[in-house]
Amino acid sequence: MKQNKKQVFIIGGGASGLAAAIFAARAGASVTVLEKEKKPGRKLLRTGNGRCNLANLGPLEGNYHGLHPEFARFVLKTFSREKLFAFFEEIGIRTRDCGGWIYPASETAESVLACLLLAARELSVRIRTNVCVKTIRKQNGRFLIDVGGYVYTADRVILSAGSRASLEPSGENEALAIAAAFGHRILPIHPALTALTVEDSKAFGFAGVRIRGKIRLFADGKLFHEERGQLQFTEYGISGIPVFNGSSEAVKALAAGKQVAAEADLFPDMEETLFISYLKERFERLKERSVQEKLTGLLPDKMIAAILREPGSPEQLAARIRHFPMTVNGFKGMKYAQVMGGGVDTDEIDPATMASKITEGLYICGELLDIDGACGGYNLMFAFAGGAAAGTAQGDY
Repeated sequence: MKQNKKQVFIIGGGASGLAAAIFAARAGASVTVLEKEKKPGRKLLRTGNGRCNLANLGPLEGNYHGLHPEFARFVLKTFSREKLFAFFEEIGIRTRDCGGWIYPASETAESVLACLLLAARELSVRIRTNVCVKTIRKQNGRFLIDVGGYVYTADRVILSAGSRASLEPSGENEALAIAAAFGHRILPIHPALTALTVEDSKAFGFAGVRIRGKIRLFADGKLFHEERGQLQFTEYGISGIPVFNGSSEAVKALAAGKQVAAEADLFPDMEETLFISYLKERFERLKERSVQEKLTGLLPDKMIAAILREPGSPEQLAARIRHFPMTVNGFKGMKYAQVMGGGVDTDEIDPATMASKITEGLYICGELLDIDGACGGYNLMFAFAGGAAAGTAQGDY
């Protein structure tokens, strides 16, 4: 007689949850996904400005944050990028390399979600939407999943419910509460890949400026992040990918009571001593012009006005252009963040299978874990890899 399939329930129908569902079904499990929203994959549709940046070919080290950032490297060693790309192709997602940033050839997140849902349907995965899991407890070796008015019974549970980052925040993260109820340590959650607010931002008058430059971030005077790229100056502070990539550590430093400062290098393409010489020569060549006019054509007008709030010699102005100082006093909240930082301590999770080291039969993956990555597909790549690893482990009965 054929043995009954094991019942695997997945809490959350985002990128990680859908990957877990497909791989668990492939492994021979009977799979049910419980999704809180009206439709699965709502957040997936927002990634990459709707283009869905699936992965990144860049280095893993230095591009993930958390108490144990090496955990992400272990996960992506177990379920490598090559395996992920093969999976994408298998379910119909053709990928395209855009300078190391991997996108679907269709360049639409809708097609990525459609292929995931088609693959799940072909494997008879059941997806229940508008279902909010209240509690999960274990009894006699099985999991009882209370959704308010009904209790599902499962052999194994995969928590992959993500966070409210980039969405309208709404109350408690039930999945984190469930993980905590099973004894997992939850590190303080915070917005990551978000903009930073700075003192005197309105007075600077630089709102609306976009310029290719370099940002440096300091905590109590110690440099912790430096990156080149397009910087965006706003009414409230600073934004852009280089700022986003340092925001997780900035938020944690602020929470720890540290003084966080930012420096914008507005002309990073020239060695600094050469830039001082160039600026002195420029001022001499254009000596009939006002100081503001001498800088016209070198920087945006609003940035020139911000630089000249403190007039000075060419050497002093060069220092402000290369080290424009700002005091970071806050950050944009979870609604404006791309991902959540903090979450389940990864020291309590097996990176090969995403299995809980505390509760047998429980698996945790995706954004619930204390891992957040840089812009450019790192977070989605980690979510897919973790989901695939958790799903594959469901064949190990």
